[in-house]
Amino acid sequence: MQFRHVCFSHGQESGPWGTKIRALANVARGAGWTVESLDYQGVTEPRARVTQLGDYCRGLDGPPLLVGSSMGGFVALCAAAAMPVCGLFLLAPALYLPGYEEHLPADLPGCPTRIVHGWGDAVVPWEGSVRYGVATGAQLLLVNGDHRLTAQLGIIGPHFADFLRELQTPGAN
Repeated sequence: MQFRHVCFSHGQESGPWGTKIRALANVARGAGWTVESLDYQGVTEPRARVTQLGDYCRGLDGPPLLVGSSMGGFVALCAAAAMPVCGLFLLAPALYLPGYEEHLPADLPGCPTRIVHGWGDAVVPWEGSVRYGVATGAQLLLVNGDHRLTAQLGIIGPHFADFLRELQTPGAN
């Protein structure tokens, strides 16, 4: 049986089981995936979160799907560059921001990647997601939303379910 596990990484000022993570965790469970959401509360340094995520993933029975929001997206991407993962699903990832850009890995992950970002994001500019998509070929969905993206869960949930199906289909990516 194929290993199917999703590990969520929340943003800087949110918690491990916020609205987006709960909604996407339900989608993953419904598709037969196990889920975990790491608690980074009180860990403000992104590299420390990357270490925490890497330590967790090294104890798994196979490569996980990493899902990250905002700083959690940055953390997931950095972790994926250092270990095997089956994919990345990033929500408004904090890419190419001052204080983050110099920590982006030189060797970017080569796994299937989807990014969802809101046009109206006033916290993390969507242009970073476009830049990353151009550099890597990652699929990108820009939606009419803000940084939190909670009002777009009706769009994001099916998009995530589609990504999960593609990861389970050999040769689909």
